[in-house]
Amino acid sequence: MVTDGCAGGPHAVYIETLDTTDLETCKKILARLAKGLSHPARIEIIRMLCNKPPDQEFICSDIVRALPLAQASVSQHLKILRETGWIYGEIDGPRVVCRLVENIMAFYQQLMRKVTHEQHT
Repeated sequence: MVTDGCAGGPHAVYIETLDTTDLETCKKILARLAKGLSHPARIEIIRMLCNKPPDQEFICSDIVRALPLAQASVSQHLKILRETGWIYGEIDGPRVVCRLVENIMAFYQQLMRKVTHEQHT
């Protein structure tokens, strides 16, 4: 059983903060988020969380059952997704519910736009 592979982490990101964030900091944030997407299993976990019905929760063991990977591997991928800012976990009794950080997809898209289109000053 996976116990804390996705526990902790921020619950939301705010796109407005990018307006006052300098380009170098944006590049570092983008690199950290990109690391989270640098494995097909992590992309699949993000896809699963993005496409789940609103009333459905994913506990870490659900993700383990859905992927053709060992529990230890899934736990490591969840840890990386948490550390890079994509997901967080809410402890609900003996289980950990994995959730996408609120606004993370829009934040990532806006961050990409800012980093690739902002002029150097």
